[in-house]
Amino acid sequence: MEQEEAFDLSAAGMRADGSDLTVFFQALAAKLEEALPSRTSVERRGGGLLSRGPRTARSLQVELGDCRYRLELDGGALRGSRERRSGGIAIGRDTLDVDEWIAAVTGDLREEAARDSGARLALERLLA
Repeated sequence: MEQEEAFDLSAAGMRADGSDLTVFFQALAAKLEEALPSRTSVERRGGGLLSRGPRTARSLQVELGDCRYRLELDGGALRGSRERRSGGIAIGRDTLDVDEWIAAVTGDLREEAARDSGARLALERLLA
């Protein structure tokens, strides 16, 4: 439990330490991709033949249980959402601020970790 709280605090600290949401978002996207590779997809922009800058994450999506979480970097703001699904069909969608989004993702991952060893390993990677 202490590690789980450390992740929550670490994520909050990354947001609070600097007002650069882009840096926070890039770190979060990389961490989720590493911890949950089969459940996370990240859309990146830039870094192409005509673009000189690095490819940066613009949105990410995490699938956990019956929910699909999406977080987008839109200008200087992060926009989060949770889509509840049943039988592959969306049955509801909530808008979440960043703190709510992180809490919901980690909460669902904790629930899955209690039932599934693969999810438990993913949670350990996320907290490492």
